[in-house]
Amino acid sequence: MSDVDAEHEVVAVRSLSWRPAVFVGLGAWAVAALVLLVTQVSPRAPGIGILAGGVDLNVYRDGAGRILEGLPLYTEPVIYGLMYTYTPFSTIVFIPLHAFPTAHVVSAWMLANLCALLACVLMSWRMLRYRLTPPVVLASVLITGIMVFLEPVRTTLFYGQINLWLMLLVLWDFSRHEKGLLRGIGIGVAAGIKLTPGYFIVMLLALRQWRTAAVATGTVALSVLVTWAILPRKSREYWTHTFFQADRIGEDRHPANQSIRGLLGHLVQGAAPTWLWLLLVVLITAVSLTVTVRLYQRDEQLLAVILSGLTSAAVSPFSWGHHWVWFVPLFVYLVHRALGCAWWWIAAVALFAATAAWTYVYDGTDIIAVGLFLFPPWWTGIQFLLNIYITVFAAVLIGAIVRVWKPVPPNAPACGVGPSSESVAS
Repeated sequence: MSDVDAEHEVVAVRSLSWRPAVFVGLGAWAVAALVLLVTQVSPRAPGIGILAGGVDLNVYRDGAGRILEGLPLYTEPVIYGLMYTYTPFSTIVFIPLHAFPTAHVVSAWMLANLCALLACVLMSWRMLRYRLTPPVVLASVLITGIMVFLEPVRTTLFYGQINLWLMLLVLWDFSRHEKGLLRGIGIGVAAGIKLTPGYFIVMLLALRQWRTAAVATGTVALSVLVTWAILPRKSREYWTHTFFQADRIGEDRHPANQSIRGLLGHLVQGAAPTWLWLLLVVLITAVSLTVTVRLYQRDEQLLAVILSGLTSAAVSPFSWGHHWVWFVPLFVYLVHRALGCAWWWIAAVALFAATAAWTYVYDGTDIIAVGLFLFPPWWTGIQFLLNIYITVFAAVLIGAIVRVWKPVPPNAPACGVGPSSESVAS
């Protein structure tokens, strides 16, 4: 296809109509989620309440402060005795957070993260080719309300994490035209801050989107080179030493490690066998990329990006629960499918039930667990809960495999494909 043809490519544009049952259902769900958010754990409970956090935000701010003051960044703990694990480039990005008034920075960042969450939901609808009409915007607001009780989102908001913004950068890139000159910058910036989004460059190579992959790679390289020029000692320390410390974050068997390596660590109750982990990572990555390409070819761009986001968390050496924010666009996708076939609401409910911020208070202590994977280790079937996110990932991967390889008979009913679409010139 020529550039001229691509500029006038015919695409399907969907519209979401006012459906009372859908909006009442989403509204009731959002209210229930918000009630659960503030009743499961008191919002201001020390060390665990949604309004009593900001630990990771303060780590970001301290990292930025250390480069401004010339203090060590990777060779000694930062605030709260934690180790800084992000790239040197990230500290430059976090300088505005360091400069923000301390008394208001946690609240302001919480509001910014909620805006990013809403933007991710809207971007997901856009990738599904919906017009951003009032019904879509209202549905997005309601879904945002539902999503705040998902453990990855709740934990992101509590800690002041940056995951939602990184996901937004990736979604923004993939929502743009493939011929876009600067498409790939978002992925490059995200990978420059945190290494995990670099998986999407591999995805782009598998899709043979060479220009976007080159822009993303060039952006990462530029972030490294510019930072190296500004912070040579810290850059050298990170890229020659810290980068290779896989155990810097936590032990493989830590219950919060929701990755394939974590699953192995949970099973053996110790360090995961490296050879087995690498073998599984290679096999699962190969399968995921193959399915991703087929999804893209079948006009399932959002599902392809979701699968890659989930895969990046699964194959990472250590994935905290808040790394799995890709459940948010997955929920939007399931709602989209449910608009065409009511049976898909079961999948949406199941996703919510498996990944919500359910809590457990340990008897005789003040310890409150948030997330099913932190529930009592003596429970029957705890291995299922302990690896719940990998289980959800496996279900999505299997579902995607069925989606791309199951033949679609001619004139098949449209159940499950979402609202009907109309062709318009892009």
